[in-house]
Amino acid sequence: MKPKVFIARPVPPAVEAYIAKYCDYKIWNRQERIPDAVLLEEAKSVDGLLVQNPPITREFLAQVPQVKIISNTSVGYDSFDVEAMKELRVIGTHTPFVLDETVADLVFALMLSAARRVPEMNEFVKQGKWTKDTKPEELFGVDVHHATLGIVGMGRIGEKIVRRAVHGFEMNVLFHATTPKPELEEKYGIRYSPLDELLEKSDFVVLIVPLTESTRRLLGEEQFRRMKPTAYLINAARGAVVDEQALIGALEAGEIAGAALDVFEQEPVDPENPLLRMEQVTAVPHIGSATAKTREAMVMKAAENLVAGVTGGIPENVMKELKELVDTKSK
Repeated sequence: MKPKVFIARPVPPAVEAYIAKYCDYKIWNRQERIPDAVLLEEAKSVDGLLVQNPPITREFLAQVPQVKIISNTSVGYDSFDVEAMKELRVIGTHTPFVLDETVADLVFALMLSAARRVPEMNEFVKQGKWTKDTKPEELFGVDVHHATLGIVGMGRIGEKIVRRAVHGFEMNVLFHATTPKPELEEKYGIRYSPLDELLEKSDFVVLIVPLTESTRRLLGEEQFRRMKPTAYLINAARGAVVDEQALIGALEAGEIAGAALDVFEQEPVDPENPLLRMEQVTAVPHIGSATAKTREAMVMKAAENLVAGVTGGIPENVMKELKELVDTKSK
């Protein structure tokens, strides 16, 4: 008898066919996000779930004791109660690696857009403001090449950003991370820096850390005051890594030159958010991994993790906090 799983989001045909080969399944095929109550009801009769960042709480897990694995189609999993999953021995997986290059591309798109005022200049032209009387200095941006880039977080994506920065734009790179990276320092000529020093010296500050209790509101009023008034913030991590009200205040006060944001504290972002009315802010709707090729690869990786978990195998991409569950299983 095949294990039973529930697919809590639409997936490409190839992914659905892969799961069907190994599992009996039901699928939520609507474009709107599955309601939490529906997910809970479906989870009560299956061995595994394929999901996209729902709230996985202790209360939820207590009501689905037969679930062995929850496979997330994203890298981040800050909506999962991993401590409860560990206690209840529910494996959780995510999808690192397959999106790293794509997210690094977006980071540079945001950096270049902010530095050269691309969204603002696009509107300038389309609104007919570019005339023979336009002064050249009205169009000036700032250089990215040979500038100092500060990267907060130096995991897989951070390394991809470094490669582009050093080899493509000849940037001076500082980084701040929780663990030493001597091999990257030697390979790329980058330098570890305490956070305060990084903020004080960088022309562009890129956030690419996971959201944890230690990174929540990592940048607030004090940190923005340390940044150069000519510096730009690029957030491709999670909205809550930044104190959004402090960012608004820093931009209004001219403490930093601008920001380019893929993420917000509230998503979708409130249309009344002051950030959306600022010309010096570039805003996109959490599209770090949003290419068809990458998103399909992420969902397929999540499907492979799911199938391994419900068929007695060891999934490739177990969340780091839960690795002991599979380490015990392998002994």
